[in-house]
Amino acid sequence: MATPTPSKSPIKDIKHKLLHPALTSHYQCYFPFPEGKNGDFNNLLKSNGIANKSDAIDTLMLFCSEASLPGSQLNTHELNNDYTGVTQRHAYRRLYDDRADFTFYVDINYTPIRVFEAWMRYISGEQITNSARLNNHYRIRYPKYYKTTIYITKFERSFHSEKTPNKSSMTYSFFNAFPLSVTSMPVSYDSSQLLKCTVSFTYDRYVQSQTGLVGTSDEPFVETPPDVPNVGSNSSYWNTNTFGSSNIDFSIATNLNSNLSGLNALNTNIAPSQNNRQVYGPAFESNEEANRQAAILRGENVQ
Repeated sequence: MATPTPSKSPIKDIKHKLLHPALTSHYQCYFPFPEGKNGDFNNLLKSNGIANKSDAIDTLMLFCSEASLPGSQLNTHELNNDYTGVTQRHAYRRLYDDRADFTFYVDINYTPIRVFEAWMRYISGEQITNSARLNNHYRIRYPKYYKTTIYITKFERSFHSEKTPNKSSMTYSFFNAFPLSVTSMPVSYDSSQLLKCTVSFTYDRYVQSQTGLVGTSDEPFVETPPDVPNVGSNSSYWNTNTFGSSNIDFSIATNLNSNLSGLNALNTNIAPSQNNRQVYGPAFESNEEANRQAAILRGENVQ
């Protein structure tokens, strides 16, 4: 590769690049609520003063005054002995930020506070009717009922411009997100200020997608690693001679199936009561879930 040398650029090109920076004040956050179990999350919202779920989502989207685009880092392994005096680093894992913070203006109906207090109450499974009693108890719900996908879209003020529209934007999708904490909100008799509510979300990972650029699409680009078949949901793939033999040895999956089925019996022995289930956690929700996981390991097409 040739060594780069200093180059000369026209003034108009420099002005075109420098005078069109991205601004921090143009973004949109979207917080769809989890489905819950049999509509119980919507019932909890109604009991907490949120009668219209769509209006609450729109209010959160409009009143989100601060947000942070996520970051990540790579964990590396050091190699010190391959070359004298040279330390090499090779990446082996990508780590995502463990949380994302959002700040909301609080309206006269206290919608952000009501929503996230209800969401966290739903996660913990607190009693509603006897919440003021000293012996009030709770049981944490299963994760699939309270997690959702939230979004941050970054765009510019010329996105809807009629003269010089700029349709490029970036959308961050946070998978399996749920509110982790609501910070305290001080009030005082000093000069009045806008009441703000800051909520920290945790999530598994994020994916960045972009639109409006040449050669891009709405979906993130995902490349199948080399030598890894991209089979998708085609179950017939597992019955073909792909691995060089006519029959695939499912002995490992069979053994795992028996182990997975035994987890429910083990869970019954160590967690006979709901209190113990909070400590150890359920292996699976039911025997059907254990059989489903075993079927996936055997390569069966599971709905």
